[in-house]
Amino acid sequence: MNTNANQPTKNDEKNFLVKEVVARHQHSKGALIPVLHEIQERYGYLPVEIQEKVAKEMNISQAEVFGVISFYSHFATKPAGKYRISVCMGTACYVKGAGSVLDKLKEKLHVKVGQTTEDGAFTLEECRCLGCCGLAPVLTVNGKVYGRLTIEDVDTILESYKNDGGIA
Repeated sequence: MNTNANQPTKNDEKNFLVKEVVARHQHSKGALIPVLHEIQERYGYLPVEIQEKVAKEMNISQAEVFGVISFYSHFATKPAGKYRISVCMGTACYVKGAGSVLDKLKEKLHVKVGQTTEDGAFTLEECRCLGCCGLAPVLTVNGKVYGRLTIEDVDTILESYKNDGGIA
């Protein structure tokens, strides 16, 4: 006898999550971004199967869902590390040395942009603009902004997260 017959599957859990979140936002104009944001907060990322479910539940095309996900840098389509490091490569940041900061991060973490460290601790990303041009060059770690960076700051920032605290 199969005792797991009534156990919810991962697919059932994804369906329930998407339906629950979409239902909560169904009467909001421009609900797609808040829906995606909430699902990512709860699930961790937005794989293709969740994108398909969102499109179906919201009665919009998959292309529209993917277009929003790919446009905004804070959405992830793959599981990320515990700490998501995003280096701004917008004009102001680039001119003030963001490329060197990014190179130092790649060297220290032994990853390329878009990859996660072997221990699952860090994912390295780049984005076009974080809107903090006055603090250039800038990076974020899980949304926390670090500005006016030099390559010397990279070690301090990484160590603070390796020690599981972050900089206060």
